[in-house]
Amino acid sequence: MLQRIAPSQVKIGMYIHGFEGSWFSHPFWRTRFLLERPEDLAAVLASDVPAVLIDVERGLPALVPETPRASVSRVQIALAAGAPVTMAPRDVAKADREEARKTIARSKRVMKGVFDGARLGDPVDAEAVMPVVEDISAAVDRNPGMFIDMARLKSKDEYTYMHSVSVCALMVNLARQIGLDEDQVRSMGLAGLLHDVGKMAVPDEVLNKPGRLTEEEFALIRAHPEQGHAMLEHGEGVTQEVLDVSLLHHEKVDGSGYPYGLKGDAISLAARMGAICDVYDALTSDRQYKQGWTPLKAATEMHGWQGHFDRDLLFKFFRGIGVVPTGLLVRMRSNRLGIALPDGGKEARSKVRVFHCALERVPLTLEDVFLCSSGGADHIVSEEDPDRWGFADWGKLSEQLIAGRIGRA
Repeated sequence: MLQRIAPSQVKIGMYIHGFEGSWFSHPFWRTRFLLERPEDLAAVLASDVPAVLIDVERGLPALVPETPRASVSRVQIALAAGAPVTMAPRDVAKADREEARKTIARSKRVMKGVFDGARLGDPVDAEAVMPVVEDISAAVDRNPGMFIDMARLKSKDEYTYMHSVSVCALMVNLARQIGLDEDQVRSMGLAGLLHDVGKMAVPDEVLNKPGRLTEEEFALIRAHPEQGHAMLEHGEGVTQEVLDVSLLHHEKVDGSGYPYGLKGDAISLAARMGAICDVYDALTSDRQYKQGWTPLKAATEMHGWQGHFDRDLLFKFFRGIGVVPTGLLVRMRSNRLGIALPDGGKEARSKVRVFHCALERVPLTLEDVFLCSSGGADHIVSEEDPDRWGFADWGKLSEQLIAGRIGRA
């Protein structure tokens, strides 16, 4: 149930469903998240939004403020039994992790059954797997970064089933990033969950072959989009997005993809989204024939593949998972310019080194900002062209910035 309240009434533990007014008035790029951090609460209170929509059914139960001596990063939560307990952020994260683990385990069992049935020729019932989409959607809504990271860490033997779970989560996250309504979000999640069902028509020895494929084997692999479309087109609860993603997730915007070599907008939005989510999870997962890349390496490589992906969607995808290609010039919500740093620590999130004020066009003291995949007070809003800002020799400047040799002028 949604309730409209003034920003001054917002408290830690409320579930933010949306903000009224202009997108530029509120301090977050996500509009739906559980408010857990004091700094995020401060950002809401300082914002210019006229009102905040909260979902009273998804927030934490009645809050009991801590004493002034207690850490401001902790909240008192009254549980259903009525006994107040103190839950620290690490306890919230632990609860999120356990919920994500259970959701992943349930989803994997269901998808193994669906895929095994498809291999035997059973019809794919999309309506039957919609509860899986709902579970994954709720887990992504609760803590997107944690769920996406946990789903990405799959064994080689369970790749086929877990890849579908991961792509579902990535599709849900991207759909919310671009502002689709919840019905569309669920349809995109369902499309991600079923996008590779056609691989059940490919023999296991080809699908899991560790070495190079022969021409004949590769032809079998390339046939899986059409095989999947055929399995799904008469199924219960199958949406157009599901059909599009199953058939077209290997198309590329420059026309070099398959099965039809479609270009640009001839590829549906759902299929363009599916192409990004499918490739990202494939690159970051361990496979029979290769070790998975780090998220930052995958993002950097994907950004460099000209003609493969819808560039606008690709950037929003990166922003949504908190991963930015190395060396990219970006503008932050705080109107600072920064450079995405290399994957030195092999982390799952990017770090941006801010160095320039976009409003006053003056250098700033270097500061590193860690990105996250949920709401935050400062975050990336756009990719920027170095020439537009007068950074003519961006290659040299970026090297100096990464090395930490540029400071306030």
